[in-house]
Amino acid sequence: MKIARREDIRHYIEAKGEVTLLELQEMFPDCSMMTLRRDLIHLEEEGIVKRTRGGAVSIDRLGGIIDGRYNQRVMDHTSSKMDIARKAIELVDLSCSLYIDSGSTTMFFAKQLPDQHCSVLTSGVNTALELTKNPKHSVTLLGGHLNHNTLSCGGAQALAYLNTVNIDTAVMATSGFSVEYGFTSGSYTDCEVKRAVIARARRTIMLVDSSKIGRSLPTTFANLSDVEIIVSDVKPTEDIVNACAEAGVQLVF
Repeated sequence: MKIARREDIRHYIEAKGEVTLLELQEMFPDCSMMTLRRDLIHLEEEGIVKRTRGGAVSIDRLGGIIDGRYNQRVMDHTSSKMDIARKAIELVDLSCSLYIDSGSTTMFFAKQLPDQHCSVLTSGVNTALELTKNPKHSVTLLGGHLNHNTLSCGGAQALAYLNTVNIDTAVMATSGFSVEYGFTSGSYTDCEVKRAVIARARRTIMLVDSSKIGRSLPTTFANLSDVEIIVSDVKPTEDIVNACAEAGVQLVF
């Protein structure tokens, strides 16, 4: 009963984006206010919601507010992202299995892949569509729940599939990067997928444009020790350069 109720609350918040305790009382008239608060506390501990005064908001919606919508991000810092993509292409062996993360910078990377056969797995719907423009690319789209803010697939189905694949090189995106908090994102479900990909990958290349440096979002999905290469459009600050050297991370800028 408790598990089913919490699942119902979770689905409601994911669909609507937020909920108030008064709404929950109407949905579950047999439950006390304290019980419903405990349900929200449980969902917050799972990383599904962020509790607010009198209710809760979906972490994905919160991330969307912080990150901004995908189409707007594509238009931001275009020249920097193209520069990063060109540098990253030189670091990839296209004869090996490749994962391309969702995100606007990784979209530019996908656009510039050479006209030759390569096997690509991606969580990004727009990235997959971009890759299919070249018939020589073998493209697999990670299934699962679609995040409308990032146009990426995630959830239990995506994580289960990732456990069955091997990834030679993962080309990843981040919404924020700092020495203190590592690589961060506003979407908890996106972070779950990113963690799983990095764990499966033999090598991880992180694409970080200058607007992301020094920025921190709610959820950390990787630290410097989890990646091999960082590609940026500018030389990072001295503290980042030193931290990368200490962690053995190659910096390309």
